[in-house]
Amino acid sequence: MTKIRSIASMKNSSFFAIALFSILFLGSCAGIQYMTVETREPAQVTLPSSVKSILIVNNVLQQPDNIGHNIKRLGKEQTDRIKVSADSIAIFYTEALSQFLGEEEYFNTVKYYQKPLRTDEDFWQESPIVPEIMNKLRTTTGTDAIISLDKLVLQTDWSEFFRQEGYNYAGMTGKIHSVIRVYLPSMEGKIPVVQFTDSMKWEGYDIRDGRAYADLVIPSQEKAMKQLAVFAAEKLTKVFSPHWENQNRWYYTQMSSTMREGEIFAKGNQWFNAIEKWKESYEKERNKLNQAKAAHNIALGYEMLDDMNKAYEWATTAADLFQQSTTDSSLERRRSALFKKEIERRKNTANKLNMQIN
Repeated sequence: MTKIRSIASMKNSSFFAIALFSILFLGSCAGIQYMTVETREPAQVTLPSSVKSILIVNNVLQQPDNIGHNIKRLGKEQTDRIKVSADSIAIFYTEALSQFLGEEEYFNTVKYYQKPLRTDEDFWQESPIVPEIMNKLRTTTGTDAIISLDKLVLQTDWSEFFRQEGYNYAGMTGKIHSVIRVYLPSMEGKIPVVQFTDSMKWEGYDIRDGRAYADLVIPSQEKAMKQLAVFAAEKLTKVFSPHWENQNRWYYTQMSSTMREGEIFAKGNQWFNAIEKWKESYEKERNKLNQAKAAHNIALGYEMLDDMNKAYEWATTAADLFQQSTTDSSLERRRSALFKKEIERRKNTANKLNMQIN
């Protein structure tokens, strides 16, 4: 296993910021070398370039204990409503969002406002931040915009399945719904609402004594809600900040001496040289299947060099050649089509990413 990392700074080099930050070669099988790469993906929401610092705030009320939690006990048909405390869940959410956004190093400053903003008692009613409060918060904290958690509703559904050695084995589904707003003075205080809804599932023994089956323990409803909050915060980070995603890539090996030379250059992160060798192999080949493999390698090389237009051209050539030289059910054909689609996606989002990071 060989691990190769770029020597350029992720923050200061648009080349590697758009292309690939690291490569993990995973070994070869049947003439294919697999690897895992990290690609820089754009934020879903593009904030104005003037927004260099943000403030994360908690603008929700704590969910009442008697809302959102159900349990179906062993041997019973009906589901009972139970009380579960959501104390500090909104704090977990906003603190985690602040931490994750800071770790992306996209904004110059990410600050967290520790005091909850809501003081009323109407849990179900959203209360967006009024411009006067928004401007006061920005001024006192020296930030350009505010990301606010304006709604948070949690639900847990617990079912007991069987009992073993004195412990119940149970399953639980947790659901989270949240509303996030970004407040900007240039847009009368806010941009369109970002809503996030998702769920998580757990199974295990209902054990609270730290003893038997310790590796198969289902969390309490309180702990499950905290996990949901951190999970949601991690997902929302991708909405507001360019981020890194792990993806799988591969290239073909062993067809000829020039293909093998290209592989050596690729493992050394010398993609210009690898492309030249693979082009040489492509030109010499008369077998369409082998040409398709060489064309795929060339496309990958150009992706690694952040030339998405050439990468797409060669990915299209590879897909066409696989179409001509393989059967409809061919794995190579399907895999090539997926790669072409991924390169097209990255080509189409390149301008958005460039606008965000430059």
